[in-house]
Amino acid sequence: MNLWQSIALGIVQGLTEFLPISSSGHLILFQRLFNVDLEGNDLFFDVILHLGTLVAVCTIFYKDILKLFKRPFKQLFYLCVSTLPAALIGVLLGDWLDDVFYGGKYLWLCFIFTAILLIAAQLYSKYRKKTLPLNFKISTTMGLAQAVAVLPGISRSGATITAGVFAGGKREEVAKFSFLLSVPIILGSFVFSILKGVTGGWGAFTVSANFGFNAVVGFVAAALSGLFAIKVMLKVIKNANYKWFAIYLIILSIICIFV
Repeated sequence: MNLWQSIALGIVQGLTEFLPISSSGHLILFQRLFNVDLEGNDLFFDVILHLGTLVAVCTIFYKDILKLFKRPFKQLFYLCVSTLPAALIGVLLGDWLDDVFYGGKYLWLCFIFTAILLIAAQLYSKYRKKTLPLNFKISTTMGLAQAVAVLPGISRSGATITAGVFAGGKREEVAKFSFLLSVPIILGSFVFSILKGVTGGWGAFTVSANFGFNAVVGFVAAALSGLFAIKVMLKVIKNANYKWFAIYLIILSIICIFV
């Protein structure tokens, strides 16, 4: 992997983590298009890029993150409940999911599924009359959606925001909670990956100096593009205008089938 490829992959990660078009699916797609050799450290590089997007979330929502640790800790409780399903799926089925889905075989199907979710969310949000503040039902529904979104090609932000809207949540509040949900998931993935490296299940600590430098550059690119993507997404959510993302995913799925 050369320098420009690491920058490009960092930008792809930053944009697609928060835009509802699936970061994991796009990383797989672009790594294959670039014919990138990650020296056996695919997971390490992906986690580093996700840490870049974590910086973006913490930069924009640092006040909301600090509020989580103030009484009565209600939103912190909701965050823990919502994180649990995806964490369990990752720990219990992570290796199996890697074997089955991370080859890119089902990317087109997952992209189509995300497009359907976005269209449904746009139609529903325009015709519903009542909304509810964030509660246990909404946060649990978003947590289950996040568990489904561990599959590459299914957007985490798209799935969680859609689930929150269908559960009755306010668009802006659901979106903010969705972004906060990325924090424990990214941190958990990082810690889990390091533990796998320590126990010898993954060669995370055998990276070359050149690969390490490229990973750091990718991290910076992911952080900067993530900041941009969050601001764009917050504006999109106010108007519930997801159709262009859905159209893009449908076109992308067709390309994946043939290419």
